[in-house]
Amino acid sequence: MAPASGGRGTSRREFVTGALAAGAAAAFPAIVPASSLGRGAVAPGDRITLGVIGIGPRCTYDLKSMLAMRDLRCVAIADVQASRREAGKALVDGHYGNRDLKLYRDFRELLARPDIDAVLVATGDRWHAPASILAAEAGKDVYSEKPCGLTIANCQALDDTMTHYARVFQAGTQRRSVPNFQAAVRLAHEGKLGKLHTLYASVYIPSERFDWLPEQPLPPREAVDWDLWLGPAPWRPYNAEYVHGGWRGHHDFDSGARLLDWGAHTLDLCQWANQADDTMPLEYVPTPRSVEARYANGVKLILDFLATPFGARPGWIQHLGTCPVRFVGDQGWVETGDSGEIEVSSPSIREELKGYDPRQAGSGLDVGAHARNFVDCIRSRGQTAANSRVMRRSHIACHAAALAWILGRKLTIDPAKEEFINDDEANRMRSRAAREPWV
Repeated sequence: MAPASGGRGTSRREFVTGALAAGAAAAFPAIVPASSLGRGAVAPGDRITLGVIGIGPRCTYDLKSMLAMRDLRCVAIADVQASRREAGKALVDGHYGNRDLKLYRDFRELLARPDIDAVLVATGDRWHAPASILAAEAGKDVYSEKPCGLTIANCQALDDTMTHYARVFQAGTQRRSVPNFQAAVRLAHEGKLGKLHTLYASVYIPSERFDWLPEQPLPPREAVDWDLWLGPAPWRPYNAEYVHGGWRGHHDFDSGARLLDWGAHTLDLCQWANQADDTMPLEYVPTPRSVEARYANGVKLILDFLATPFGARPGWIQHLGTCPVRFVGDQGWVETGDSGEIEVSSPSIREELKGYDPRQAGSGLDVGAHARNFVDCIRSRGQTAANSRVMRRSHIACHAAALAWILGRKLTIDPAKEEFINDDEANRMRSRAAREPWV
């Protein structure tokens, strides 16, 4: 199959017509499942062995909390960049006081090891779903950073695969395990806000780039495996800015016009507050400052752009740190963000938070409890706080909101079929073409 690409000067309409495929799932190279080699479940007294796929700043943040666990051992790291592989080895070997960590350029070699129980996937967005799917097929449990799928089809395939292979999956939407967000959701679930009617989720201003950065000399494969870095994404010439984080915002590499950067967290929390983990909003209407959605139970969800073209912040935000959410009922509201502080509309609701200490949440970004939940579920084979079905529903809702913004019109989705109603163009955009051999 010829590589697809969205070159310089390509319009959105031309790109969509030329590069999007209609299929809802992808097939990947087969790997022998670890379960067939005697692995796949961990005995209570055994130490869980972890492999890492993609080691960068975000992965390092996740990994440090896992290294602190006495019942888990990181044994391997795979990354296409030699500098990141070596930095990861220094971190892990320095923690354990040895030189045992094994390094791989190609993550498929890591997945072929029968002694690895679980993987942490923290690549760029384009690789989250394919790497997680291959890991599940290899008999590994998976903790994947978000956004977990570049498209709606990715999210569907990821959940279907985890279910089929009975793998434990944890999406990196860590706020489900952070005390201040848990407390806010509890107020909604226990009726302390009255009947919910409006949910606010802060998101970035959506944006997309279809240009290519100037071509630069391709480094040796051992230094940067550019072909493997691109993976399923369309081919384009090498530029060092991509591999050093500059891929963000480029359509080929990013998810949902960047709406999922925060929406994967904040819309997910609104889903949870609305007890809607088994469904999603039906309608998505773009406005200059937000995307407004509506659930079947009548609750409105507003994905509010954190900053607007007019330079203003949404009026409801109380400066409680990044990723704020607000839940509003007919008897009051609660708002919280990554600062760990919680604001409420009345003293009576504040009384319901008696005993809560913002220092329990710290910055609100502590991943330790979320990682602990993942490891505990590997042992119990139970469902994690952010399992693949929870991820599927909230991520698809985010993608639907992003597509409404991209197309500039109202979209209506059938939550059961996960298809847009009477909109062939939007349905084609649920998936993207993938490059060989990742088709």
